[in-house]
Amino acid sequence: MTGWWVVVPVKDARHGKSRLAGVLADDDRARFVRAMALDTLAAAGAATLVEGVVLVTPDQVLASWAQRGGAVVVDEPHGGGLDAAVLAGASRARALAPGCAVAALLGDLPGLDPADLDAALLLAAAHRRAHVPDAAGTGTTLLTASPGSDLRPVFGTGSSDRHVAAGHVRLDVPADSTLRHDVDDPADLDTLVDAGTARDTAAQARMGP
Repeated sequence: MTGWWVVVPVKDARHGKSRLAGVLADDDRARFVRAMALDTLAAAGAATLVEGVVLVTPDQVLASWAQRGGAVVVDEPHGGGLDAAVLAGASRARALAPGCAVAALLGDLPGLDPADLDAALLLAAAHRRAHVPDAAGTGTTLLTASPGSDLRPVFGTGSSDRHVAAGHVRLDVPADSTLRHDVDDPADLDTLVDAGTARDTAAQARMGP
């Protein structure tokens, strides 16, 4: 099997992570969303099993920074939402690397350790389709498809169960894996602050992009 191509979908940062609006001003929240995405992209690019990274976003500021880091950038399909963005990124990945294994990685994992991503991709390689649930066990942070199989994204509230129903096996990834700890609300932010990760990302957000 060729190396994995990882698709990272990120909505316009000005409209992202609305549940953090109570703790971050609008401009700070947009910078934080971009900083989290850049952290996630960097971790994906540093993973040993990853051959290429595709960012799907309408955010031109984030796109510009990601291209400098070596990511392939695809404009988000108009009005398509997260699932459409994932499929657009997977299509580009397989146009660039026919027959590759593809994975969709959500862009809100600022504490992601490349080794944790590698460990999950190694597990995923044994299945046609698989996914990693978030720390709560209800959402999804990683969705995978082996060569010859397509992603079947059904993101949103309770997506882990829907992905199982769509044929994506739930992977037995440890609860403390950084791959399972996304940031959706202030409680998630507090967890990352306790780990020291959010402080680094927040500092990056203050500097740009």
